[in-house]
Amino acid sequence: QVPLKPGRSLMDWIRLTKSGKDLTGLKGRLIEVTEDELSKHNKKEDCWICIRGFVYNVTPYMEYHPGGEDELMKAAGADGTDLFDQVHRWVNYESMLKECLVGRMAVKPVAALKGLFTCSHKILGLVNNWNEVYFLKCSPNFVSFLPCVSGIFWHVTESYDWFQTDSLITVVIYTKQKDMNADLVIVDCQDKQLRGEIIMDDHSYLVNIDLDHAVSEDVAVNIAEKVGKVEIILNKKDNVHWKMLGQPCEGHNTFIKRTDRGLFYRKCKLVSKTEVTHDTKLFCLMLPKGTHLRVPTGQHVYLKHIIAGTEVVKPYTPVLPFLPLDFQEPPCHDGVHIYLMIKIYSHGLFTQALDHLQIGDYISVSNPEGSFKKSQVQTSEDLLLLAGGTGFTPMVKLLNFALTEVSCLRTVKLIFFNKTENDILWRNQLEQLALKDERFEVQFILSQPSKDWVGKQGKISSSLLSEFVKRSRRDSKVLICICGPVPFTEQGVQYLKDLGYSQEEIHAFTA
Repeated sequence: QVPLKPGRSLMDWIRLTKSGKDLTGLKGRLIEVTEDELSKHNKKEDCWICIRGFVYNVTPYMEYHPGGEDELMKAAGADGTDLFDQVHRWVNYESMLKECLVGRMAVKPVAALKGLFTCSHKILGLVNNWNEVYFLKCSPNFVSFLPCVSGIFWHVTESYDWFQTDSLITVVIYTKQKDMNADLVIVDCQDKQLRGEIIMDDHSYLVNIDLDHAVSEDVAVNIAEKVGKVEIILNKKDNVHWKMLGQPCEGHNTFIKRTDRGLFYRKCKLVSKTEVTHDTKLFCLMLPKGTHLRVPTGQHVYLKHIIAGTEVVKPYTPVLPFLPLDFQEPPCHDGVHIYLMIKIYSHGLFTQALDHLQIGDYISVSNPEGSFKKSQVQTSEDLLLLAGGTGFTPMVKLLNFALTEVSCLRTVKLIFFNKTENDILWRNQLEQLALKDERFEVQFILSQPSKDWVGKQGKISSSLLSEFVKRSRRDSKVLICICGPVPFTEQGVQYLKDLGYSQEEIHAFTA
């Protein structure tokens, strides 16, 4: 992020979009944009960008963009979809830029053969007038279309079936993936809508059905981990015989990249809000009854809230309600609550809106996202955590997982950077944890200490890191995780590389 000029905040941008000013320069007209026309608008004073087939005039947004003008200019006069997905796919650009919409990209005429052209088992390729490729998959229970990603054909191995008793409906998904676990299964069942998503690395398989009859809010998920079978068990509201499971909805029975899937949200209730420090609070959100969702270690969710008529989205990493000090067995996930440790900024539009939520209010929470994998910890002997301020949040579950379930770790060290003593999150809990477990060490470093502070002081630097970031043995396998404000993280990664640590030994938490 870059510092914005006065009068260029998110709230200022929302006010501008509501002002009625012509932000496209087209006086309300929508046009069809050719590639040649798009390429002409590639300057700061005249900048058009295409995202997922829609073209926006982002010229008036330049000074309001938190990432700075240079980031927007990387996609000037071109298709910026891939760049957008890499940096902040979670941003609701449709809402933020709706007054900047120029129109849609013109579709190139392509001479496409209509009809069926490949056949493998029960998978048939199909081409339509727009040269879009689909798979037609048939079975006794369903017929559905599966979009082909990037023109690459594959045999879809995932499938589902269903059966019923007088009181239950069981949907069975055969993923054929070993080591399937509850963290990889997300189920939302509200009213008559069933949505079940199975995460498989960077892809996901989706069952999305408008059920034939009503079911209760209680949903159970059973997993046969070794064979990858997932059962979603629903309770019928009425003991009637279902002739069919229901009607397929958007994306049903597809196996595609998660980045192509888009984010799914459900409304969660705020059940408590407690003070952690002078400006940071612990929010406890309750999932809906028909939702099965567990946020894996090292992953984050997005909160979505409507502010002044505009959808605003921000990423947050769930934490535990407290740091457990007893590591005899893995922590029990209640599967009901999500805890978020959030710093309330005095001029922060989003965090101020969160702080004004009342107990019982609702906020939208997305599916988990993130690239971190537990296996990175399970193969390490030394785990070193660098946190700046609320960059501590991904370290909470990581600490708990490492000290509870990873026996090969010899040392776990947290180097925690803050401005003042009052800013240190869960200081007492961390100090108790260091006394309780001899493998764990915590080092607090302050950039604006009081005269009474006897600990280390300074900001993240190569010299400070060289003092604290060390292997327990010369050849030990190390994993260094870092999270904090963007400059903190970027500088920290560079300092670590300068100290000789490889990219494979460093994981930066970014959203």
